[in-house]
Order: sequence, then structure tokens, then C-alpha cells
Amino acid sequence: MLSRTAAVLLPLFGRLTVTREGREPFATGSVFVANHDSLADPAVVLAALRSVGVTPVVMATAGLWRVPVLGRALAQGGHIPVHRGTARAADALEAAAEAVRSGRHVLIYAEGGLPRREDAACAAPRPFRTGLARLAAATGAQVVPVGQAGARRLASGPAAKQLAGVLTAPVRRPRFHVHVGRPVRLPSGTAAGTAAAHRAVGAAWRHAARAVGEPPRGPAAPGYASPSAGPVRSASRS
Repeated sequence: MLSRTAAVLLPLFGRLTVTREGREPFATGSVFVANHDSLADPAVVLAALRSVGVTPVVMATAGLWRVPVLGRALAQGGHIPVHRGTARAADALEAAAEAVRSGRHVLIYAEGGLPRREDAACAAPRPFRTGLARLAAATGAQVVPVGQAGARRLASGPAAKQLAGVLTAPVRRPRFHVHVGRPVRLPSGTAAGTAAAHRAVGAAWRHAARAVGEPPRGPAAPGYASPSAGPVRSASRS
């Protein structure tokens, strides 16, 4: 339900395009990991993933379950609340591992929060927490790197600016792009796995940033160009 809602509503606020490396089906129970820089980017990523046939379980901050309507949709969809900074934080990884073993895809945001800045520009993914590497190690799941760019043009900064961004988006028609990279197997070891995942998502993000016309900012590896990436296509259909 959440993925379908995102796919239906997002075209009202901007233009989404999606590229993907490879065309083979994703392995059952894959873990998708995306960069996170805006309250709007989960909708962008869910709409994009739905366009390539993926409707994942989302790991999201537990506070969202208290939001009317959204909280009910999250609960009904079997999404996973993350109680950060509490004794219940480990429960989210256990629930995610159970979802993966049952054959469901899982979407995780490994940065663990949003950046504290007010501008609307793209910036490189911040350091990852270790939960993703531990989840992959516990389940043996493939990890699919996802890079998104443009969501901050819809919502960024303080609450008043975010509201203004959403209200004016139907007129401004900001561009969003999501690039889905090739699945990877993380190396053993939490530190090595975390670093490998961060590099893969960083590469996908650079592809997305260029697609929306923004030069990648922040610490980055050498320029990324993917000859195997599929053509840019619209994901505006529900």
C-alpha cells in the first residue's frame, strides 16, 4: 500500500526518472540500502523501486508509527519500526532478518538519520551505521545499493521551508532521480561490510546527482560512470 501510494502521489509533486544496472530479477529477500537526506526521499525511493517490481518492507524511525494515517499504513504493511537509542533498537534488526528469511525485500537507511543542514543541494551519503552489515551477515542476503537525488528540492530545511517546498512543488516540478545499482555481497567483518556498502551507495548516488544536473558534493570516490546502467525512464505511472 505504501509503495503504491508513493507511486500515485509523487508525480503530482515532480518528475521522477529511474535507471537500473542489469535486468536480471532481484534475489528473493534482498536488502536495499539508500542514501537519506530528506523527509521526502522515502516516497521517491519507494515509487522508483515499485517501477522495477520491488515493494519492500521499510525500516523507519519508530516515531512515524504515531503519525495518524501513516502509522496505520506502516503497521498494516508490516514495516519495521526502529527505536533508536533504546534497549529495543536491536529488535528492528531481528524483525528485518525475519522478513528477509521469509522472502521479503527490506529497505534500510544505513545513515541512521537526516543531515542537519538547510540548503536543498545534493551531498554525499554520510557515514553508515553497522546495522546493514550485521543484517547481511546474519541472513546472507544480497545488498542492492540505491542512490537518490532531488528529494531535497521537495523538502529540506526547517518546517516552514519544507511546507513551502511541498506546496509549490506542483508548479516548480522538481526533478528526482533514483539509480539502482547491481546487487553486491558484502565482505565478512562489520567494518569491511559497512565500508563496502557505503562505497556502493555513494557510487549510485553520484549517478543520480548527475542525472538531476547537480555536481556531486562532499567526500567522493573518483568519478562514477556506469556503462551498464539502463536508459533513463519515467516512473510516473502507478
